[in-house]
Amino acid sequence: MAVLPPPKRWLLTGGGLAVFLTAVHATNDAFTSMLAALLPTLQLQFGLSETVLALLVATLSFSSSVTQPLFGALADRLGRRLIGALGVILSSSLLSLVAVVPSVYLLFAVLFFGGLGSAAFHPAAISMARAAGGGRYKALVVSIFSAGGTVGLALGPIIILFVIANFGVGFTPWLMVPGVVMGVMTYLLIPPQESSRESRSKLFDARLLAGPVGLLCLSGILRSISFVTFANGVPLWLVNEHGLAPDDQLIGFTLAAFSFSAGVGGVIAGGLGRRVSRQWLITGTTLLALAPLWGLFLLTPGTPAFFLAVIAAGALVNSGLPLMIVSAQDLAPHAIGTASGLLMGFTWGTAGVLYIGIGWLQEQLGLVPAMGLSFLTLIPGAALAYFVLSRYRAAMGD
Repeated sequence: MAVLPPPKRWLLTGGGLAVFLTAVHATNDAFTSMLAALLPTLQLQFGLSETVLALLVATLSFSSSVTQPLFGALADRLGRRLIGALGVILSSSLLSLVAVVPSVYLLFAVLFFGGLGSAAFHPAAISMARAAGGGRYKALVVSIFSAGGTVGLALGPIIILFVIANFGVGFTPWLMVPGVVMGVMTYLLIPPQESSRESRSKLFDARLLAGPVGLLCLSGILRSISFVTFANGVPLWLVNEHGLAPDDQLIGFTLAAFSFSAGVGGVIAGGLGRRVSRQWLITGTTLLALAPLWGLFLLTPGTPAFFLAVIAAGALVNSGLPLMIVSAQDLAPHAIGTASGLLMGFTWGTAGVLYIGIGWLQEQLGLVPAMGLSFLTLIPGAALAYFVLSRYRAAMGD
């Protein structure tokens, strides 16, 4: 028996759709951020080295991010609502099991396949968010949608550590319930979008990587390395060099402050994008992020100065991301889902894979020197973004 669509009055459009997608984004990304908070626990549980922990991070980053352009093309072809709904259901169902898997091999499998669900959700959802914003407010709506993800990244570590501390590890699979509910609501409440005719000829247009979108991707990778390094290295730094317990709430609050401020920074930059040129916003904030990222290691964890540095680092390192996504969409109007996947996912996933090398450096040089060196990638990332955005400014209507 066919399932009837809901009455039209139940379907979300415009601002309501944008708010709902932002909430679903927060829910989805909360699951992907739980791994960072669990790294010290997994290290003790399975006796893992920093390199193996980096492999766990890389596995989730690869499956949840590098594959996003493929899922973006599928969303353009098969329908964004369907791909987005299935994605958040799969990611929440599997990633809620990370803390209870009995072996490292199963842990890698759960991270890989759960990450694929997150990869399916992102390009489909951000394309729908852009459409909800219309031509005038697309940058602001994409920024708000992106902020929803960073709010989820902020809440995930706090939620998982709180649940483990108060209810035990065995309760964590129940966290999948809100994710599954959100996935079902995504399919029922969002109007179906027409598939792109131009996307039917090719599942993925590799020419995007050879042009300005590809250069923006490279800039995004260099920027994302700092975010990935902070999110996964700081918990180990707090535990191994400052003596915190693996489930100490300060770890969760530190990651939450970083991620939440990253979302706020993106919204502020998105709002300023109509008044200030994108190239100056993106390159300026990227370079300024170096100061709080390096200065963090000179401060005592938990102090007001420490959290001010964390907040500044998050806001500055991430503020340009929504504008870079919109720029890529403007440069590839025939493949918005694919372009979204490249800037929103491929960049993060590649940075996560490169984190394997940073994990090796952490073993060879120590946590702080290796993390400090990885932050230097912000410099060439900012320079490359400025070049692309200046050269193709007219094409983006900036």
